[in-house]
Amino acid sequence: MAKIVIMGPAHPLRGGLATFNQRLAEQFNDEGHECSIVSFSLQYPSFLFPGTTQFSSDPAPAALTIHTLVNSVNPLNWLTVGRKLREWKPDLVVVRYWLPFMGPALGTILRQVKKNKHTRIVCIADNVIPHEKRIGDLAFTKYFIKVPDAFVAMSEKVLEDLRQFTNKPAQLVQHPLYDNFGEAVSKVEARKFVGIDVADKVLLFFGFIREYKGLDLLLKAMAHEGLKKENIKLLIAGEFYEDEKPYRQLIEEHKLQERVILKTSFIPDGQVKYYLCSGDCVVQPYKHATQSGVTPLAYHFEKPMIVTNVGGLPSLVPNEKVGLVCEPNPDAIAASILRFYQLGEQYFIPHLRSEKQKYSWSKLTGAILTLGGVSQPDSLS
Repeated sequence: MAKIVIMGPAHPLRGGLATFNQRLAEQFNDEGHECSIVSFSLQYPSFLFPGTTQFSSDPAPAALTIHTLVNSVNPLNWLTVGRKLREWKPDLVVVRYWLPFMGPALGTILRQVKKNKHTRIVCIADNVIPHEKRIGDLAFTKYFIKVPDAFVAMSEKVLEDLRQFTNKPAQLVQHPLYDNFGEAVSKVEARKFVGIDVADKVLLFFGFIREYKGLDLLLKAMAHEGLKKENIKLLIAGEFYEDEKPYRQLIEEHKLQERVILKTSFIPDGQVKYYLCSGDCVVQPYKHATQSGVTPLAYHFEKPMIVTNVGGLPSLVPNEKVGLVCEPNPDAIAASILRFYQLGEQYFIPHLRSEKQKYSWSKLTGAILTLGGVSQPDSLS
């Protein structure tokens, strides 16, 4: 049995990173290890956070130990937390790296931890080169990346980016399925909850709305004559993380008011299944990408996907099997939407059920433990 600490967001912070970290901790504990999470007392200063709130209204996860310790902007706190973790002497620290802004805090804490000459550090790198560039990105990332002993990437693109900074051991492991949002519900039940007609053709765009995710491309695709003729609708479920005005202008400009359904507040974990199960298909019209947490959600709820040919998305969505892959422009997206309805949702379900078997949490924990030089329990080795 190993003593493991995950460093990254967790309850009461909200969002995909927190959900992932909590599910990963549960997996380590289920496998016989002792795993806790060290989270943030201050993750982002309010002026850097684009959403309405950083905090979840959901109850804390049962049977998980979460230490709310890290202040991302206070260097004295970094030293204090680093010394505390050094004294805890975990066998392994699994640290999330998703934004260069976190490089100074995490890099300083982990330098303190390594002074105990015992703890190994494995980084799960969500992004190495960020989607939205800022001053200091390169220096902050270089500072952080010197510390971990090894890395896990969840897309080829991140692995490729990582190699620009380090030749330390690294392994590609696909993002496991989000299986902690409950079981699927019927489309009738889901649409009743969301408030949309069960007979409509409805696409789903799910998740935080940011420029690189290409919602503007999808809205332009929705203006295509073929989609108008079929009265295909779009459900946008997720919070704006940037100015919503340009998107609303596109809806008005293309007269999409009757065909676009806006549910643009944060979706609590307990409601995720209703939104995923209400759409015929999940559309990810990204302009650029590493990997996406929406993809494993779609797999779990067995929803076909339309994704653009960027980053790691095409490798996760075999074309004309679990979904469709197209170029990131409105015409190509519109053509794929029409192709989806030509094939029908049920065409994709057997392929989804087969393909989703590849994405297990045990594969991720196995890779982390191997990279960290930690022995696995006999039942799993």
